[in-house]
Amino acid sequence: MNTQFDRETMPHKEQDETWNLTLSDQWNIGENPNGGYLIMPVLRAMQPKEEHLDPLSVTAHFLRPGTGAESAQITTEVIRSGRSVTTTRGSLSQHGTTRLELLAAFGSLLNGTGHEYEIAIQPPAIPPPEECVGRTGDQQGVDLAINNRVEMRMAPVEEGIADHKKAEVSGWIRLVDGRDPDALSLVLFADAFPPPIFSYLGRVGWVPTIEFTAHVRSRPAPGWVQGKFWTEDLKDGRMIETGLLWDSTGTLVAQSRQLAMFLPLDG
Repeated sequence: MNTQFDRETMPHKEQDETWNLTLSDQWNIGENPNGGYLIMPVLRAMQPKEEHLDPLSVTAHFLRPGTGAESAQITTEVIRSGRSVTTTRGSLSQHGTTRLELLAAFGSLLNGTGHEYEIAIQPPAIPPPEECVGRTGDQQGVDLAINNRVEMRMAPVEEGIADHKKAEVSGWIRLVDGRDPDALSLVLFADAFPPPIFSYLGRVGWVPTIEFTAHVRSRPAPGWVQGKFWTEDLKDGRMIETGLLWDSTGTLVAQSRQLAMFLPLDG
């Protein structure tokens, strides 16, 4: 594929386990690239070339912010290649400084395991994308260049909860270039929604991620991806965010959890 998303997330291989690319600045939130975007080229470089193509589990530690419109270097290492799972480590550096460390387990989501038992999480009932509101930077108080690459439609706040606000957001997401979602892009989507703490506290400034984990459960069907994210744990300037993603058929396709810092505007 040669979509905008693919061009801006595909690193170029220099030699075994070494890659490079120029990061785009069109995925920025404020002055820095979105963390999910930074994960994408590293995950592509880490992806096995045989049957284990799907990221089953992805854990990222963000050490320093990345910088858009500048070159980045990626190194990878296969830790173990098994019958059903390949585990790989990767890192992204700029100007000789590591910005991101990634650990991922790859497998195949094409065929089931044959187990008959299943517990399914159904998507919440929210208005369709055309009845939801496009995301803007007003609530966070920053420029959202990422809107040039990802379209988000946020569900309106439910009536009757004004007196007991929730740190929760729901909505729809898709790539602006028309590319259908896949298992890799679900990891990006899980980090692209606005932090739900904004719906509880209002314009609060910056919420940088310390650690992010995504579990991909199924390859998504074409179309919009629905998301729900919430925070129930904020203490000592650190918060836990949980997220769920469903595809256009209502199938749960990914779950996420992250630890982030809470930095008020006057912090």
